[in-house]
This record gives sequence, structure tokens and C-alpha cells, in this order.
Amino acid sequence: MFDLRRAVHSDAQVAFDIRLRAIRHQCIGAYTAEQMLAWTAGAAEDGYDVLMDKYFYLGCVKGEPVATGMLDLEGREIGAIFVLPEFMGHGIGLKILNHLEALARDLGLTEVKLDATLNAADFYRRCGYVGQEVSIYHSPSGLRLACVPMVKELVG
Repeated sequence: MFDLRRAVHSDAQVAFDIRLRAIRHQCIGAYTAEQMLAWTAGAAEDGYDVLMDKYFYLGCVKGEPVATGMLDLEGREIGAIFVLPEFMGHGIGLKILNHLEALARDLGLTEVKLDATLNAADFYRRCGYVGQEVSIYHSPSGLRLACVPMVKELVG
């Protein structure tokens, strides 16, 4: 059984671990080994934990967190959609994305944006996001990664 729940500060490490495992599994080939190691370095308390203050959600199967997703209301941005490797391909990422888009609509947003990783851009296009040009994402830690900035108009 799958359910979504709002994350709390004590969930920061499990959310960080889901992110780490998803990146190291799914982004092979899209980014260099050095980029992936730098991207997943550190710990939740190095700044990832502050994301729990946003609309950050955990997707759970039988009560256990297996995925994450976040809506940054101020930035009008969806992000942090990560799924544990053993749960990929079961529609969990799509369920989280749909939830975040519905939340954005409920909170009055008419469009949302995201920076898709190179390996995830096609998934987002299938979900109605528009964007083709590769850009460079500058993380707060100084890491630079190729990404595809995308936008989706929210209707009804």
C-alpha cells in the first residue's frame, strides 16, 4: 500500500539517503562518477534538512519511506523527486509528481518549473513539462550539473 505524508525534521536523514541511492543508481551515464560523488557527498545536516520546512513529502510503501518530492512555493518549483532503486518503474515518482502539482494548484499556482536531470527529462516531458535546452544547475554547495529547465502550465 502506497501513501504520502508530509516530512518532518526527523525525516531529513532518510530523505537524504533516498536521494543518495536514487542518484547513484539512476544517473549513471548521464553524469560522471566524480559529479555523482560530489552530488551525493555530505550529510542531511549539511543543508538538506532545511528542505523539510518546505512542502516536502515522503512516499511510503507499507509505512516505510521509499521516495521523496518537494514543492518550493516561493520558487514555484517542484524538486527532490527521488525513488529508491528497488521501487523504480512502479509509478511512484508519477504519484508524487501528481500530488505536488495538485498541491501547487490548490495553493494558487498557475504553473510550476523544475530542473530535470538529464536522465529524467523525458519522464517530465511525458508528464506535460516543456523544455529542451540544456543549462547548468548551480547547487548551493557549488556543484555544477547539466540539467534541463522545464515548465508546466497547471490547468483546472
